This record gives sequence, structure tokens and C-alpha cells, in this order.
Amino acid sequence: MNFNFDMVGPALALGLSAMGCAIGCGIAGMASHAAMSRTEEGHGKFIGLASAPSSQIIYGFILMLLMSQRIEAGSLAPLSGIAIGLASGAAIGLSAVYQGKVCASGIEATLRQPSVFGKCFAAVGIIESFALFAFVFALLIM
Repeated sequence: MNFNFDMVGPALALGLSAMGCAIGCGIAGMASHAAMSRTEEGHGKFIGLASAPSSQIIYGFILMLLMSQRIEAGSLAPLSGIAIGLASGAAIGLSAVYQGKVCASGIEATLRQPSVFGKCFAAVGIIESFALFAFVFALLIM
């Protein structure tokens, strides 16, 4: 039997990114639901923070597309694609998980003190930047 591992790297980049986003949104979503059950107003803020970890899937998706094109064109070795997909997909996915945790704490903080809502986005943005760095650095070495 002949196995073709050419698209393992792109699949890892997308899959790990997607898993991280799902976990991060799950963590923040649970905090959002708990907060909404304890207050009558401001639910949109909680929903917005809970959806923030979903953005990292965009990096994984674009990386998957570009990696698969370069592998098919012969400008990226499949083994290099596996290494890039594993490392960058893990970094992007972990960024989404921890962004979910930061969003959950921001939701809890906003519930207790509504005036801190906007300030919570600083930490959310910093965590997002690590996913963006992993994405850009993966593009640079492809």
C-alpha cells in the first residue's frame, strides 16, 4: 500500500487551529452563559468576548491553503510542511485556548465592574498577537 503524506502539514495547521478555537470559545462561552444568568443587561458584551477566540481559525485556514499550494507546486517539502503545520498549528491553537481563558476572566471582571470591559481587550489582543506571530513566521519559512 502506498501512503501519501503530502497534505498532513496543512491538515495539522488547520486542525490544531480549529481545535484550539473550539476549546477557547467553549471556555469563554461557559463564562458568558454564567454571567448572563446573573445579570439582566449587557449580554452583548459577554457574547462578544466569548467569540474572540474564534478568530485564530482564520490564520489556520489561510496557512492550510498556502501550504497545500506550495506543496503541490513543489516549493515546500511535505516533511517541512508537517513540521511547520504542527508547530504553527499548535501555537495558534494554544493561543486560542488561552485567549478563551483570558476572555472568561474578562467576562467575570466585567460582571463585577462594568467599567473594566474595554480594558479587558488589551490582554485579549496580546494573546491574539502570538497566534498572528506564529502565522507570519510560518509564512516566512515556507
